[in-house]
Amino acid sequence: MKASISQKTLRVAQFALLLALEAIVCFTPLGSLPAVGPVVATLGMIPVIITAIVMGTGAGTAMGAFAGLFSFLVWTFMPPNPLMAFVFTPAYSLGASRGNFWSLVICFVPRILVGTVAGLCFRLFTRLNWKKPLAYGVSGVLGSLVNTFLVLGGIYFFFGSSYASALGQNFGALPALIGLMILTNGIPEAILGGIAAYAIGYPIRRHVMRSSRF
Repeated sequence: MKASISQKTLRVAQFALLLALEAIVCFTPLGSLPAVGPVVATLGMIPVIITAIVMGTGAGTAMGAFAGLFSFLVWTFMPPNPLMAFVFTPAYSLGASRGNFWSLVICFVPRILVGTVAGLCFRLFTRLNWKKPLAYGVSGVLGSLVNTFLVLGGIYFFFGSSYASALGQNFGALPALIGLMILTNGIPEAILGGIAAYAIGYPIRRHVMRSSRF
């Protein structure tokens, strides 16, 4: 009984520490990366990926929900680019275009699925006996790419014309612009996610598993 309580306390403490890290990268300039285009490249998915790998898919999904909440708060109250805020929060508008329900979908769902995908992939790759660097790294890369493709895909399908107008471009040019953002923002984020998954997630998970034996 005492061991069970101790393990629960340990998991809560671990999640709280990772949540604090998520808050730091979301609410401070420490989480921003040099980026090309209006969508800010961030380190915000790294704590989500690490949580999914270290604590499991459920915890990673929960951390993704917090990442979505933090992103919503940032874009609502201190948007990095106010002209683009309407695609992430209903609180902003651009001319006749207003943020709406789909803004919330774009803001929350991709972040939530980062934890789900990273956790499920890591579990699958571990069962397939992939080498550790590959299992950790690919899980991190795939988790990060889920966010990139769903966010940019959601923007294209739900706010394409308005988003292109905000950029001063024709709608026809939007696919090329989104492709450029994937190359310049999404791919570097995914690479960092893969590196962090192994460089940070592996030693933490090994320590956690070792501690759980006692």
